[in-house]
Amino acid sequence: MSLKTVNTALTTAGVLFIFYFGVSFIVTPETIAPGFGLPSRPSGDGGGFLVLKGVRDVGDGLILSALLLTGQRRALAWALLVGSFIPFGDMTTVLAHHGSTGAAFGVHGLTAVGMVVTGLLTLRETRQAAAAPVSAPVPAAAG
Repeated sequence: MSLKTVNTALTTAGVLFIFYFGVSFIVTPETIAPGFGLPSRPSGDGGGFLVLKGVRDVGDGLILSALLLTGQRRALAWALLVGSFIPFGDMTTVLAHHGSTGAAFGVHGLTAVGMVVTGLLTLRETRQAAAAPVSAPVPAAAG
């Protein structure tokens, strides 16, 4: 199996994961919010922040999907690396607000690590593709 196939599978799984959580936070924030890891979820007008989190996740998923579908592999790698800041930030926020350590590391931390690993593997893939020798076109026989 090629590195490109592995990277595509990892990115696709990540995008589906991001979409699932994003849509869940938009449609049913009250059922998905406890898994985020914070000790209490916002209520009343504060519940809108859960929808904002969902919109952010769906937007991130759309960016990664667009880069994946258009074959912009190097940009995809950098988007994964830079985007890992979001779950890392979520992890530190949960920890700073005395939330669930398991959710902080198990959900947000692993997501950040997965994005970094996939981003680095995709950068490696694009370097290998750039370093591959390009075969010269064969001149047509004169006749």
